Amino acid sequence: MLKAPELKNWLHRDLTRKDKVLLVLASDDTNWQVAEIRARALDAGLRDIVNWNVSQILGTTKGLAIATPKGWELTDAGKQHLRTLGVSSISPAAVLIATDLRNLLSRVKDSDTRAFVQEAVQCYEFELYRSAVVMSWLAAVHVLKAVVQAQYLTAFNTEASRIDQKWKPAKTTDDLGRMQETEFLDRIAAISVIGKNVKDELQKCLKLRNGCGHPNSLKISTNTVASHIEILILNVFTPFAR
Repeated sequence: MLKAPELKNWLHRDLTRKDKVLLVLASDDTNWQVAEIRARALDAGLRDIVNWNVSQILGTTKGLAIATPKGWELTDAGKQHLRTLGVSSISPAAVLIATDLRNLLSRVKDSDTRAFVQEAVQCYEFELYRSAVVMSWLAAVHVLKAVVQAQYLTAFNTEASRIDQKWKPAKTTDDLGRMQETEFLDRIAAISVIGKNVKDELQKCLKLRNGCGHPNSLKISTNTVASHIEILILNVFTPFAR
């Protein structure tokens, strides 16, 4: 059952009308009259619902909600549908963090990158914490390599060759992948693509990614993953994903 703060956060996401009405039904284990559905949604700040035909919306859910003599109720299929959105697997505190992360996503201008990071946030919402860490890091490294390939390739190859005389000058992002990621971060910091403090934070993100990318006893939870994604959004996706 969704508590009031959770319902408020869910209703202000980019969801369909159907999903939003189903979320209201999930906020109490009872039967609902249309007027009660509207009132609960309005209490959560969903003003648009006054213009919706709630009965028609619920009637097109194909069994996710049904009308009974006592009112509308959410079916088991409807509850399962909401689980696929992450409703049952995310705590109230995590809902607030996820909302903050989604707000930060609006700063990412590149649509492909934004979609990839959004999927990482969805993993976070489903409590797939390791996947969220790995996916967000992969996206960040891709962005950094693309920036180097497009704008700093000559300087990067010069610095790489200075450190390692065996370095074969890169021409593509795939070529950049020949270098270990920790060394890649050192090189781009040396040519001022990123600052030293940013490099230090990204090295921590890389260390967490390595811990999450292999079977081991590492335990992580909401705050650790949220901090990881937030660092990447603010220091990689926002300035470079254009």
